[in-house]
Amino acid sequence: MTSAAVDAVGSSQPDSVAASPWSAHLKFLALTTLAILTIFWRDTVDIVRTWWTVSTYNHCLLIVPILFWLVQQRQEELIKLTPVFWLPGLFWIAIASTGWLLGEAAGVAFARHLGLLMMLQGAVLTLLGPTVARGLVFPLGFSFFLVPFGEEFVPFLQMVTAKLSMVFLGWANIPAYIDGIFISTPTGYFRVAEACSGIKFLIAMLAYGALVSNVCFRSWKRRFLFMTAAVIVPVIANGVRAFGTMYIAHHTTTDFAAGFDHIFYGWFFFAFVLILVMAIGWPFFDRSIDDPMIDGEALRQSHPSPRVVQKPAIILAAMAAIILLPVLWTSVLAAQESPVPDKIALPDVTGWERVDYQPLYPWEPKFDGASHQLLGRYRNRATGEQVDLAVAVYDRQGEGREMVGYGQGELVPDSGWSRNRMLDAPDRAAAVELMAPGPVVREVVSFYSIGGKLTGSGSVVKLETLKNNIFGGPQQAVAILISAETSRGTTPLKAIDSFLSDLGPVDKLADAMAGLR
Repeated sequence: MTSAAVDAVGSSQPDSVAASPWSAHLKFLALTTLAILTIFWRDTVDIVRTWWTVSTYNHCLLIVPILFWLVQQRQEELIKLTPVFWLPGLFWIAIASTGWLLGEAAGVAFARHLGLLMMLQGAVLTLLGPTVARGLVFPLGFSFFLVPFGEEFVPFLQMVTAKLSMVFLGWANIPAYIDGIFISTPTGYFRVAEACSGIKFLIAMLAYGALVSNVCFRSWKRRFLFMTAAVIVPVIANGVRAFGTMYIAHHTTTDFAAGFDHIFYGWFFFAFVLILVMAIGWPFFDRSIDDPMIDGEALRQSHPSPRVVQKPAIILAAMAAIILLPVLWTSVLAAQESPVPDKIALPDVTGWERVDYQPLYPWEPKFDGASHQLLGRYRNRATGEQVDLAVAVYDRQGEGREMVGYGQGELVPDSGWSRNRMLDAPDRAAAVELMAPGPVVREVVSFYSIGGKLTGSGSVVKLETLKNNIFGGPQQAVAILISAETSRGTTPLKAIDSFLSDLGPVDKLADAMAGLR
């Protein structure tokens, strides 16, 4: 966003800009922006790669030129303002730097990416001053859509889509039964997959709604109502789309319905929702096309420049210290060793024997970057019950090697498995029911060990990782997953409980796997 501001303002009226304070301030801003992006180049590359490779965030590629355009729309009024160096702007950079540090320590990419963006915003505030920043308040706020977010809402939106589909099926008098995100009709068995959650269109519509609300409306009430429509309409439309697939399948075949859905969803769905939302808002637009986006003269009179002019050297030195401190701190702590055994093996369990792993439907948990990862099947010698044990050991966590997170653990996106419901879990564990085509049901009990603490909570894992990475401490982390599957209506939790009883304390097993005992 800051580069767009430099180019947009600098390209207008070059002679007047060169003779004004703008020239020096824009040069400082350009250099600071380049320095920040260079220092945090890994996060910069990660963000751009996500925009390019993950379809949910492809719209972010359009936001960059939109930001340039938004600044251009304000440039004539911005020239009326006087940029200043503003020391309090460093507080925003300090907040951003702290957020990046917490994200780096906890292995949360969203916090790092958000911290990087906020540093760039803080540079605008610090190097151009509060009055100019007020004139750029919407472009600065709109730049938040550059940060990839929203994947964590996929399970919730899957459930919403499934329940909306059931409502519409009832209105169409098509008998149906819902089990989590799985819907059975007389025609077939349907799953609301991750790709059918509607998250990609919802996020894109949020960004589009915010843009239209600023450009086409003056009234805050109308802006709020338009944003509400930009959220509700895509969600309902996605439910209608899922229902439509089942309705077509009911009257034709599931293969025909699936093919129609792919074509309609890929080519026409987003355009239809976009046109629908615009048609709803069009009659209520209250901003003329000739209206200026900001009033530079009013901003200048209501927000005079600070009387104390800060020295650039002091500002830049303080900014560099705030930005570099967390980078240096995490680099020092990352140099600490946290060794794990060269080899590990699944344990022998009294009353159980190892057998070949032959699942009813392919399943393997995902733990990217783990130092060791094992998966094996056990059979109870007395009852014949079978249980699977998965172990992942990390010497330390970091970028691309987080033990918990979206796509990590028992549920791998696009694997055919879906999370159906959470289950009652043993102490210090989490339990979930997964379903795959068949249907095949797999119940998974997950334990995580880090910093001497055994838990089933991903949030606790993140907090312990953060604490150890900031203040120092044991970096080893272990994930232990016990699961069992069935194609019948019975629950396999009884077999899992029996295996846990014979396995012994899970925390001792985790410590042994990490070489801490």
